[in-house]
Amino acid sequence: MSSADGVGTKLRLASVLNRHEGIGHDIVNHCVNDIFTSGASPIFFLDYIASGRLDMEQVECSVKGMADACSRVGCALIGGETAEMPGIYSRNDYDLVGFIVGVVEKPDIITGKSIKPGDLIVGVESSGLHTNGYSLARRVLGETPADLNVYYEELGCTVGDALLEPHRCYHNDLKPYLQHIKGMAHITGGGLPGNVPRVLPSGVCARFNTSSWHVPPLFELIRQRGGVEKEEMFKVFNMGIGMVVFCNREGADILTGNVAGSQVIGEVVKSGASKRVMLD
Repeated sequence: MSSADGVGTKLRLASVLNRHEGIGHDIVNHCVNDIFTSGASPIFFLDYIASGRLDMEQVECSVKGMADACSRVGCALIGGETAEMPGIYSRNDYDLVGFIVGVVEKPDIITGKSIKPGDLIVGVESSGLHTNGYSLARRVLGETPADLNVYYEELGCTVGDALLEPHRCYHNDLKPYLQHIKGMAHITGGGLPGNVPRVLPSGVCARFNTSSWHVPPLFELIRQRGGVEKEEMFKVFNMGIGMVVFCNREGADILTGNVAGSQVIGEVVKSGASKRVMLD
């Protein structure tokens, strides 16, 4: 299994606050989660860093974060590439892209084809925005040092701290329970409506009870400050759920009893229509 992805405009906030190590965790964890939805464990990872002007301290911090994140899941960071492109990027801008390869035995590939009505949906909490929705978040909350260093009582930290919280990796938490899992969806850009249908077989719909989990205050802050409709919030952000897992009732009991931040948030129902996700 393989995947490639980028961190996106979260990089702008890291540059403003000169905090880059967490960005290294972001790109690795995002890529690991993507291939893990098929049951694959990572083998090796490579990175690509492009900038207007190569800042070695910045690169070293990013690579340190990547190396640490790779080590935690037994993945080799085997190399990378850097490029200075002043005609493309401004002096302080940079981009970070990751490439990952993992392995799963063919009989063990998780495809979602066995998901059926009556199965339960387990949501595993996110650590924040992860790596999606930052264009909207920056527009609403700001992106200057003055904006990002504002302390919010409801967050218990500055908004910059909350926005730069690294993307959670689900590999080590869920791997011991793969035999109980019928399907997984990593909730990235597009939120629940955009990612869950990828794993569902025809004839079924994922019905979520959106009041069954606590939406972290950062999302509510964005919604209120930006006047963003609830439907749009669920299309842009993960809303506190970073991984969705489909399993039978016994599997749901095992997961919620052993995986931190997991709970049943919905069920699979029969559907003869094209609608694949319901947000109740």
